[in-house]
Amino acid sequence: MAALAVAVSAVTLPVPDANADVDVSTQSLKGADGKDYTITNHVDKSALEKSTSDGKPKEWLVVWAGDENIADTVVPDVRNLPGSLAGGTGKAANALPGPDFLAVIDATKGSPGYGQVVNTITVGPLVENEPHHMQYVWHKGDTIYAGSLFLGATYAFDVSALPNVKLKGISLPTQTLGGSVPDAYWTLKDGTAYATYMGGPVVPGPYRYSDGSVHLGNGFAGSPGEVVRFDQNAQVLSESPAATPGGDNAKLCDNLPRIGTPTCANPHGIQAREDLNTLVTSDYAEPRNIILDPVKAPSPYLRRPTVRTWDISDRNHPKLKSVSYLPDGPRANPKDPLHNESRAAMETTVTNLPGHKGAFAQTMQGGAVFYTPDITAPEPHWRQVFDDGAASVNFDPANDANGGSSNGGWMQTSPDDRFLYRAIQGRAPGTFGKDDPGTTGGVYTLDVQKLVNAGDDYQCNIDTIEESEQGGTESDCPTLAGTTPINPGIAAAGPHWGAYDNFTLGPDGKYGETQTPGRLAVSNYFVARTGNDGDHKVNMVNLGPDGKVSVDDTFRDEVTGEVGINFNRRSWPHGEFGNAKPHSELFVVSEEHLK
Repeated sequence: MAALAVAVSAVTLPVPDANADVDVSTQSLKGADGKDYTITNHVDKSALEKSTSDGKPKEWLVVWAGDENIADTVVPDVRNLPGSLAGGTGKAANALPGPDFLAVIDATKGSPGYGQVVNTITVGPLVENEPHHMQYVWHKGDTIYAGSLFLGATYAFDVSALPNVKLKGISLPTQTLGGSVPDAYWTLKDGTAYATYMGGPVVPGPYRYSDGSVHLGNGFAGSPGEVVRFDQNAQVLSESPAATPGGDNAKLCDNLPRIGTPTCANPHGIQAREDLNTLVTSDYAEPRNIILDPVKAPSPYLRRPTVRTWDISDRNHPKLKSVSYLPDGPRANPKDPLHNESRAAMETTVTNLPGHKGAFAQTMQGGAVFYTPDITAPEPHWRQVFDDGAASVNFDPANDANGGSSNGGWMQTSPDDRFLYRAIQGRAPGTFGKDDPGTTGGVYTLDVQKLVNAGDDYQCNIDTIEESEQGGTESDCPTLAGTTPINPGIAAAGPHWGAYDNFTLGPDGKYGETQTPGRLAVSNYFVARTGNDGDHKVNMVNLGPDGKVSVDDTFRDEVTGEVGINFNRRSWPHGEFGNAKPHSELFVVSEEHLK
C-alpha cells in the first residue's frame, strides 16, 4: 500500500478546457514532506447565481467524493473492461484516475437552486484517495476533517466562507506512523479532533506511541489501529494505541499475517462525551483483508465484535479503559459466524443530554443494535436492543426479517436523545445461498426515550427469534418510529452513510442549531472494491417530529431531474472526469449566516 501511495502521487491529471462559466482558484501549502498540496475551487457561476437569486441565506450540503476509476474494479473483472484505459466505452472510459473532491450542494429548502452542485473543490496531487468519512456533525467554527482511506491522509478544510473552501492543512502517512487507513473523526469543543486510524502501523514491527507504550503491528492496513488527535490544521498532537498490553481473545480475533499478541483493535466509529471525559470507539475489521483487497475475507474473525472506552481527562493522551465483546444473539450460527449479531462493530453513537450516560453500537455483518447505559463504568455491559430485520420488513414486502448481513452503516442519536437514526444498504443477493434474493435497504428511526431514561435498570434484551423479527417485548425496548426505502425493490442499494441537519433559520435571518432535526441526508456508496458500490446518489430524507421518515422528492438532480443527486455524471465544474463516489456528507452554513 505504501508503494501505491508513492505511485499515485506522481500521476499528472489532464487539465480541462477553461470554462468562462466557472470561477477557478487554487491554493497550495507545504506538506510535512516539503511538497506542495493543493485544492482548487471550481464555482459554477450560473448555478451560484440561481441559488442566491432569492436573496435568502444559504445552507449547504458538503459531500466528500472520490473519482471512479480502475482502482474500483475487482481484480478478476479488470480483464472484462471494454476498450482501452485511454478510451473505449462504459467503465473503461472512466478508468483513468481523476481528482477527488468536495462537492458543495445547495441544501436550502425552497431555494431556486435546491440540489444544484455549486462548487467542486478538487484536491491534489494525490489521486485515488478513496475519500471516506468526515466528522459526524459540523458546528460553527469547526474545521472539516476529511480522510482518505487508501492513502492514509487527513485533510483539514476551512468552510467559513462557503461555497468557497480553503485548505488549512494535511496530515500525511509519515506523520501517523502508528496507524493507517483513517476512518472517522469527532470534533471537540476546542476545535481539535480525534480520529480513528483503523489499520496497523505503516511499517510492520514494534512502534512506540505518544504515551511511551510499544505494540507490535503487522503493517499498513493491518493491526492494531490507533486514535489520533489533530489540531485545527490537521497537525498531529498525539497517537494513542487501541491495543491492550495483553492482547484480545485469540479465538475471536484473527490477524493476517498473525502477530505475537492477537488483537481486535481496528477502531472505526468514534464519538465522545466531553462532559463525562469518555471516548467510545468500535472495532470493525482488519482492513487490508476487507476493504483494500478485492477478495473474499479468509476468516470471519477478521470482522470485530469489540467496543472500546477511553478516559480522555487528559485530552492529548486518551487512555484505553475497557474492551467489551458484543454478545451473539438468537440468530447466532456457529457454522456461519460472519453473520452472527456481534460481527463487524462498525459504528457507535453516544447519548447527549447531561442526565444520560449511555451509548449505542451497531454491527454491519451482524445487523444488530446494542446498548450500554453507562460508558463511564469500568467494564460497560452491552446488550442487543434491536435487530435490523425488524425494520427491513417495512422497506419492501419481499424483504425477510433476517437482519444478518444487513450492511448497516451510519447510526446517530438525535441531539435530544429521543431518536436513533439508522442507514442500511440491505443484504446482497446470494449472501445466504444461491436462492437468496437479498433485501432492499433504507433509513429507519427508533424511539429510544424509554430505554435511555431507564438508566442502569433497563430491561430490554433481544434474546428470541421473535424479538429479532418483531422488536423487543420489554416495555423499555426501542420502538420503530419510521422507515423509508432507498432504491425500493433493488437489493443492497440502500445508503451507507448519513448526517442530520442540525440547523434552522431564525426570524433574524441567521441559522442556529436545533435539538430537533427536520431532515437527514444519506449517500448510497460504501467501498467499490468490496462489491458494495451502490448507485452513487445522495438523497434527502424528511424527518417528522414523531420520527417518521420519507424521501424528499424535491431534492432532485439538476442534470437528470431524478430524485436524489446523482454523482454518476459526465461533467463537473472541474471538468469531464465522469462518475464519482459520494461517501460522506455534512450540513454546513457559512460564518456570516450563523448565530
